[in-house]
Amino acid sequence: MAAQQSYRIFDITLSRRTSVSPSLVRFTFTGPEVGQMATHAPDQRIKLFFPSPDAGSEASAQGGLDALFEIAKLHEHDWYGAFRALPDAQRPPMRTYTIRELRPARAEVDVEFVLHGDNGPASRWAMQARPGDRLAMTAPAAGTDAAAVGFEWKPPRSVRRVLIVADETALPAAAGILEELAARSDRPRVEALVEVPKGGDEQALAPGAQVRWLPRDAAPGCTHGERLLNAVRELDLAREIRALGGQPASADTDEETRGEGLFWEAATVDDSAPFYAWIAAETKVARSVRRYLVNECGLPKRYITSMGYWCKGKVLG
Repeated sequence: MAAQQSYRIFDITLSRRTSVSPSLVRFTFTGPEVGQMATHAPDQRIKLFFPSPDAGSEASAQGGLDALFEIAKLHEHDWYGAFRALPDAQRPPMRTYTIRELRPARAEVDVEFVLHGDNGPASRWAMQARPGDRLAMTAPAAGTDAAAVGFEWKPPRSVRRVLIVADETALPAAAGILEELAARSDRPRVEALVEVPKGGDEQALAPGAQVRWLPRDAAPGCTHGERLLNAVRELDLAREIRALGGQPASADTDEETRGEGLFWEAATVDDSAPFYAWIAAETKVARSVRRYLVNECGLPKRYITSMGYWCKGKVLG
């Protein structure tokens, strides 16, 4: 018998869509087994599977999802095995998202999408989606003995200073992180830098953090991530890190952080670490922010979680 996995495939149906801002929309899904879903952190990753955009009819477009649900019954403890077992022509497009909020007692789960045009199966679905539309989702299953995985928000217990750096793709996770920090009785000093497409994308977030919004439409000519990196450079972090007792490790090098895929480096701090940085943005931006914090500010690498949530010019599941 296969080892029990923490993730499984859920059959979900869109119950409502809510406009969060000009560039962000929240989709609320329900389903008979959503109450058996779990989430372990504000940045809990999930996979969504979409109708095939190349199918000739609506029934054919849903065919890949139906095939996935059927074969998943034979691969109960291995969702990826079920996905790979499908013929290429039946395999539905898959993309990674974050659980924004899970309400198992109401069998509801929220996922937020960035609206950026009709340029892929996920963005196309988001533009056209209406209540009643059906998708498949892989998410953690409640009540298993399997290890909790699929998240990187793991701040030290004694952290005194938290830095959040995010673009719009990581805004749902960052918003959840700020909510969790706001609920702490021993709340650390929290600063968040958030780059978004438009000024209208600014939204009310949990109190207790210093949030700086960086809309790109307020700085014509800036490339994606440029405002974010400039804002990090404007912080007086080197002096602050020394005051917290940070001891720099070896510097980041081009060889160490160069690659064709996503850039993903998780912190390895212990609970006594005073500083924790959580960075999620386009891959080159996340890499550049981490390199600046390490090389210019002296922040130990083990204090930094830096993730490329997407990679410009590449399609990644």
